[in-house]
Amino acid sequence: MANTFDAIVIGSGISGGWAAKELCEKGLKTLVLERGRDVQHLKDYPTMTAHPWDMPHRNRIPLEDKIQNPIVNRCYAYQEDTEHFFVKDTEHPYKQEKPFDWVRGYQVGGKSLIWARQTQRWSKYDFEGPARDGFAVDWPIRYEDIDPWYSYVERFVGISGNRDGVDTLPDGEFLKPWEMNCVEKEIKDRILANYKDRYVMIGRCAHLTEPEAHHIAQGRGQCMARNQCYRGCPFGAYFSSNSSTLPAAAATGNLTIRPDSVVHSIIYDDNREKVTGVRVVDRVNKAVKEYYAKIIFLNASTLNSNLILLNSISKRFPNGLGNDNGILGKYIAFHNYRGNIGAEFEGFKDKNYFGRRPTAVMLPNFRNVKKQEMDFLRGYMSFYTAGRRGWGAQAAEAFGEGFKEKNSVPGDWTVFMMMQGETIPKAENQVKLDSLEKDQWDIPLLKIDIDYDVNDEKLLKDFLVQGSEMLEKAGCKNIRSWDTQQAPGLDIHEMGGVRMGHDPQTSLLNAWNQMHLCNNVYVTDGACMTSTGTQNPSITYMALTARAVNHAVSEFKKGNIK
Repeated sequence: MANTFDAIVIGSGISGGWAAKELCEKGLKTLVLERGRDVQHLKDYPTMTAHPWDMPHRNRIPLEDKIQNPIVNRCYAYQEDTEHFFVKDTEHPYKQEKPFDWVRGYQVGGKSLIWARQTQRWSKYDFEGPARDGFAVDWPIRYEDIDPWYSYVERFVGISGNRDGVDTLPDGEFLKPWEMNCVEKEIKDRILANYKDRYVMIGRCAHLTEPEAHHIAQGRGQCMARNQCYRGCPFGAYFSSNSSTLPAAAATGNLTIRPDSVVHSIIYDDNREKVTGVRVVDRVNKAVKEYYAKIIFLNASTLNSNLILLNSISKRFPNGLGNDNGILGKYIAFHNYRGNIGAEFEGFKDKNYFGRRPTAVMLPNFRNVKKQEMDFLRGYMSFYTAGRRGWGAQAAEAFGEGFKEKNSVPGDWTVFMMMQGETIPKAENQVKLDSLEKDQWDIPLLKIDIDYDVNDEKLLKDFLVQGSEMLEKAGCKNIRSWDTQQAPGLDIHEMGGVRMGHDPQTSLLNAWNQMHLCNNVYVTDGACMTSTGTQNPSITYMALTARAVNHAVSEFKKGNIK
């Protein structure tokens, strides 16, 4: 009985934290299993107020670490002040059939401590896209189904943004927006003057610009624009499981969190013909334990959720839990980040800006939005920022009075633009279990076989041409574009493998994120996604999770889940 709960949540990141909060607030005794160590808000943010000179390598990663851990070192947020929240390559290996940079955060809070915090709703066109354009399978839901759940989570999380009235990127429940600087506004005005099918708006992000009473009640405060978010925010100003959803769950008295619990598999009882619990290996002492519950929420992050289901083998499901159709682990997709553009902007030398705003300027997707019109499927969002070159960048002197004087004057304005492109789910983009090699917890290593295709190359080329053209018409000079040639995975937006759909023959989850063949198992992290859209995905995971918990608890109380 000590190991029995009403519900078990696997994973404590963005979606797992939401599952825990909703289940606990609805009265269910809930166990959260986290494979990593415990991290408590404020107490376990060791570098949150540190200066560069407080750190042994002045916030740089030493060469030895770069050599030993090349994958995580490619992540933009991995530095000396944040490295304790990232998984080292040497600690958790995996197999790469093709190059794939798998960036992970194993601790209570998961990657909610180190995410980029960008939160755009999907539009109706994104949910309609697969059926309309003939790729993937039809989403079993539409925008109207998730709209109220977007609002529900946005109010709790606290999203900064402007109400722009653009149907390709719907408005939400917003706090005060961040402001564009003078050059960004100038570029916006010129783009809008030259293109009638394109929109420019300030980014929407999970930062408290003007905390409301319920945010303050959570113990959260206003964002100070420090740009040190990945250390853990001492103000609780950006949303994380640690500062928000997990404390809310704990406040009910219904929450139990067990860190250091590596989930081996979900238990299917062949005699009872149902899922009954979760098998766990202790991260430290390798002891095996089993926990039991009527409802299971799988939120281990996309690829780990696929791994757990593939490793959940029984007589009834010899190829992985719920995998009668053989598509578990297939149709993985991600976001294409390979396109970058840089430029310079003359003028506004008498203007500057203050602080380090935590978001960029957005251009919603304008390709294949309402109908197929290009020689590639889907499209891309674009983001740009403008800033002044580093102070003193033009200084010839390395020290002394001249260097000091130069450092008192900002440099010229520069502009940076990037893409976030939708990739198309394909059966050949998949993950599998290695048949021979296991990790230290006796779990098969994950084999990742994911790559770009011709559609991605066409989409990339279109962005580089269109982005450069937009910046030129906006008055930018010395425009240069390039392909980063980064491997999939570095976007940290992998999705799919356990997709939603109408038909159990072509999908694994129904419209409520409930497994077709195991009605007490729900998957609401990125693994559930049928397609990727062009938006940052996290707010959609949160909304789907809250919606799924509402359904699960309702079914549980009706006796449909036993």
